[in-house]
Amino acid sequence: MSFKILLADNVDPVCEEVFAERGIEAVRKNNLSKKELFEEIPAYDGLVVRSSTTVSEELIKAAQNLKVIGRAGVGVDNIDIPSATASGVLVMNTPDGNTISTAEHTCGMILALARNIPQSVEKVKGGGWDRKKYMGTEVHNKTLGIVGLGKIGAEVAKRMQRFGMTVKAYDPFASVEKAESLGVELMELDELLGISDFLTVHTPLTEKTKGIISMEKADKLKQGIYLVNCARGGIYKEEDLPRLIDEGYVAGAALDVYSSEPPSEEMYEILKHPNIICTPHLGASTEEAQEKVAEQIAHQMADALEQKSFKGSLNGKSISLITNKEVQPYLQLAERLGSVAIQLAPEHANEFSFEYTGTCAKFADVLTDSILKGILSQHVSEAVNLINARHYAEERGLNIRETTTSQTKTYHDLITIKLGDEAEYQKVSATVFGENDYRIVEIDGYGIELRLEGDIIMYQNVDKPGMLAGVSGALAQQDINIASLSLGRTKKGENAITAVSVDKNLSNEELKAIIELDGVHNLKYISLS
Repeated sequence: MSFKILLADNVDPVCEEVFAERGIEAVRKNNLSKKELFEEIPAYDGLVVRSSTTVSEELIKAAQNLKVIGRAGVGVDNIDIPSATASGVLVMNTPDGNTISTAEHTCGMILALARNIPQSVEKVKGGGWDRKKYMGTEVHNKTLGIVGLGKIGAEVAKRMQRFGMTVKAYDPFASVEKAESLGVELMELDELLGISDFLTVHTPLTEKTKGIISMEKADKLKQGIYLVNCARGGIYKEEDLPRLIDEGYVAGAALDVYSSEPPSEEMYEILKHPNIICTPHLGASTEEAQEKVAEQIAHQMADALEQKSFKGSLNGKSISLITNKEVQPYLQLAERLGSVAIQLAPEHANEFSFEYTGTCAKFADVLTDSILKGILSQHVSEAVNLINARHYAEERGLNIRETTTSQTKTYHDLITIKLGDEAEYQKVSATVFGENDYRIVEIDGYGIELRLEGDIIMYQNVDKPGMLAGVSGALAQQDINIASLSLGRTKKGENAITAVSVDKNLSNEELKAIIELDGVHNLKYISLS
């Protein structure tokens, strides 16, 4: 059977060469208009894109013969994966191809920032000379803080250690053993901000990482820190950078990524600041990286079309399971419970036990993948899915134990995650109540019914009158509405567990009013929004 692939974006020529070697016809048609692409796509079995082409639900529906979409790179924000999955179309990417290029670009940005290289180049090219104005600083014997010790963060650490930098890191999901093997010390984020001379981020943009550097947090920074971001726009609060620099908190910033790309007019005004250097998202833009990802995606797509391998697939298991309605609810339950578990677990926790009870036990293998997806998506910058979740878990040093039993008590099916003796909450169980109705039903022996959705404040409290009134009052004073309430108790007068669902994401400042209430302890904030 012959296959035909459309190369819609400007991928390296090696992509066509590999397809030709594999007996697959590849047609290069770059810069097609939307109308032209919609007219062209029905003739193809596969589509290769980079970041220029948007693969929308409408395009997927128009692609009547499409079997596989390949992204020659990491990011898949321009591909509607749920729509592809629903249509049975495989989506693949090449998550390893850009690691070295992005790490090297980060190191280059650190050095350019330290030595004022872009500014001084511009000065000399304009006929100026001012050596004193562009006095720099050595990176030798300085402390580099890394937020996110995944593949790219680890490669940056190795390289900058060779320049004589001491490397510290914040990654709540990296094991101490992994960090020690890299010669890196793990610490809390606020502590890291306070000791770092240079800070680089290699983490996804989430509610927890959004705006980790801002005027509100300026007092936590070591004065004169240098900031680098080659990960995701928005991790630093970009509109605050000029003021942070002008008021002396930050010495300079180097940006390769932005909240909107190309940058907005407002962003371009920010980038004019003399102490901000910037590049147009060049992290993966090297000849070697582009050749590598083009070659990888061609082999991966050819293997998939020939039913040999599905390496690099982002939705392979999802497609195989989409027709199995029995497993669908448990996949959703498992992923949400995994997200809750990592938000309850201590930082650097690396041991988890998963227990499956009842009929869901027969799906234990894929449910573990789904739990790991929920856990890892909080901290891993790469796209985590059912295919690669175990790979990333092993890379991060996670130790997983799985047990199954057909014996049930109160509930027909139950998924339980044990977080270990060091956790403030050590065991969480959940089940499916109905369509799109997933609930935690037990926490550390306390019976509770807590829907797995939205934003949740969970805490232990002394079981006495007035406790709930104190919490609801603290929320009301901040104009925060309570959406629902769940209580778990054992014996009257002892500790109880309370879970309050609220209508918005909460900041640490908003949570502080509850933490400080007498009788409230072990407060955790869980976001599933």
